[in-house]
Amino acid sequence: MTLDRKICSRARLARDRHFDGLFFFGVSSTGIFCRPVCPAPIASEENVTYFQTATAAVEAGYRPCLRCRPESAPGNGNGSGDSSLVERALAIIREDGLSEGTIEDLAQKVGTGSRNLRRLFIHHLGATPVQIANVQRTLFAKKLLSETHLTVTQAAMAAGFGSLRQFNDVFREMCGHTPSQIRKQAHVRDTRSGAACALYLCYRPDFDWRYMLEFMKPRLIPGVEQIDDIGYRRTFRIKGGSEGWLEVIDCPERHTLKLSIYADVLDDVMRIQQRVRVMFDLEANLEPVREHLKQDELLREIVNEYPAVRLPGAWDPFEFAMRAILGQQISVKAATTLAGRIASSGGKKCAASFPDSLTHFFPAPEEMVQADISRLGITGKRQETIRNLVEAVLSGAISLDRGQALDSFVETFTAMRGIGPWTAHYLGMRALGLTDAFPASDLGVRKALAINSKLPSEREANSRAEQWRPWRAYAALYLWKLAEKKEKQKEENT
Repeated sequence: MTLDRKICSRARLARDRHFDGLFFFGVSSTGIFCRPVCPAPIASEENVTYFQTATAAVEAGYRPCLRCRPESAPGNGNGSGDSSLVERALAIIREDGLSEGTIEDLAQKVGTGSRNLRRLFIHHLGATPVQIANVQRTLFAKKLLSETHLTVTQAAMAAGFGSLRQFNDVFREMCGHTPSQIRKQAHVRDTRSGAACALYLCYRPDFDWRYMLEFMKPRLIPGVEQIDDIGYRRTFRIKGGSEGWLEVIDCPERHTLKLSIYADVLDDVMRIQQRVRVMFDLEANLEPVREHLKQDELLREIVNEYPAVRLPGAWDPFEFAMRAILGQQISVKAATTLAGRIASSGGKKCAASFPDSLTHFFPAPEEMVQADISRLGITGKRQETIRNLVEAVLSGAISLDRGQALDSFVETFTAMRGIGPWTAHYLGMRALGLTDAFPASDLGVRKALAINSKLPSEREANSRAEQWRPWRAYAALYLWKLAEKKEKQKEENT
């Protein structure tokens, strides 16, 4: 987003939630920076400077506001940035804050050099990757101190700081207060059923929570995931870290999702909350997506009917890759059944303290090597594809890391025997957050694009979708809704 001072000023004066997280503003008379929705008395325009990121505000010498709490603002990651490479790198930073690698490692993951990556970050965001990661860690620790019962030490470790002394020094310099002072000022909300940690994840309006759950529910893995009237819950394991289960419910009056994490070890809270943000597409700025897709006459009506549709994501790319392979050329229900069988036969059992519906953790690649899937009702061809996937992931031949470029991922993934473009694009759009992925051969997509009941070819569908770039994944969601609508109209007319 290129900042326009006039637009930012109007949004700030109106406290417009649609701009929350898209920019921040610093007030020179106080030295504080805020979100557009800040409830504090409105500052005079001549005292205000606008920033695209919280990092840029911090680097300019401003401290985060204690009222609107910039650390709680929604993200701005809909894949529409001036540089897709920067957007992909940001996706990686959001998950681990560079705690598991260097700037060189990050640059390699997104396919460029470290010097070029720094240059692009400074040009587009006004800060280097390291600066953004440092601010993210500090503001996330502030969020933990403000919202949860975690101790100062637990918050520091969960945010990725190596030592308490380093954390205290950085925190005081950046926030103008000590961690202990923030903890004393916090009004921690009650948690449900003794949750070890409860966080509130903001989103910009609007959010079609009902659509999200309706889409996910028939695709849940039995024993691993559950959806009921309260919300979504699942088991989780972080490699080399914590294991437990989590619950997500919508709080529409606050424009937040409440994430409750039940685990003995909470060192991975930052990674967990970011995975949930990806799952429910909380970083998305839907307005430009809608405006772009509505230019197409075919999509205009369905976009207006469902304006708050977000891209349903996945908790773990490997888990979802298994689910996508099982879904090749069979029904959603059948694929779900097979995924449940894999979880119950090859996954670790949950403790008795877990909810009754959550019985297993989905098996990791290392566990799939030992799993016997020959008697689960999976065809021999699918069994071979699964074994090929496991071997490729363990050997590093295939990466399922988020932040990849779409074309290179599809080329690499489809080179594996048993994998076609549909599987690669479906995995890309839902597990890797690649918003321009488009499963052109999908039957639902082709039905929506049909003219006089004649289905288009995969090439014709791809050609039709060119005008929807860079948001073809959202277009696919709307095409599925359109296909459902056509089927209902057909049934009503017969």
